[in-house]
Amino acid sequence: MTRRTESGRHPRRAPSLLRSLVSAVAGAVLATLLGAASASAHVTVDPSSTEPGGYSVLTFRVPTESSTARTVAVTVRLPADAPFTSVRTEPVPGWTAKLTTSPLATPLSDDDGDEITSAVSQVTWTATGRGLEPGEFGEFRLSVGPLPPTGTVQLPTVQRYSDGTEVDWVQQAQGGAEPEHPAPAVAVESAAAPRDASDDARAGDGWAVALSVLSLVVALAAGCLALVTASSRRRWAGRP
Repeated sequence: MTRRTESGRHPRRAPSLLRSLVSAVAGAVLATLLGAASASAHVTVDPSSTEPGGYSVLTFRVPTESSTARTVAVTVRLPADAPFTSVRTEPVPGWTAKLTTSPLATPLSDDDGDEITSAVSQVTWTATGRGLEPGEFGEFRLSVGPLPPTGTVQLPTVQRYSDGTEVDWVQQAQGGAEPEHPAPAVAVESAAAPRDASDDARAGDGWAVALSVLSLVVALAAGCLALVTASSRRRWAGRP
């Protein structure tokens, strides 16, 4: 026989409801965090300098988004309209780097006045071991220069997985909306130039996620307080 209080209510209903509320809100918080992580898991590039005419170290951050396959190769295409006359790779343990050169339609001159008829058009890193496992990311660096005049340098990237599939990070933003597979890009600007609006947009996305999580936590706390208060009132109401 089920035990009841003098008021006829089940004594454990409030704790049961509390557990259900905690589970529901915790699941919502987890879904929000996982959604934010998935949205930001793109191949990105971080330049050490964006000064026109200068040299910069480009750090490509490559996450493995697949849950079943490993990242085994990364290919970055360098600009052909404003080619870098100097491209150097940084050694990455467990990976080899191959530089592919292409002839220039219009020869250039280096700092010494010598004619340059070809330039590096793409760089491919290939894993010599297992590569990047699911849940891992790797960083690949290039020293390049000189940077072109102010503007955006697109660096389309192809990520190859151990199961043979490829992800082309080559799409450019249209109308300010981020595409599904955006190409890594560097905004070349002088030190006095205004901040890139895309940085503000990414910061705004981060604040939006934080506020969403905070709202869910506040809702959880309010729900817990309401249930505890209601349970206490029923206990007092049932006493003689």
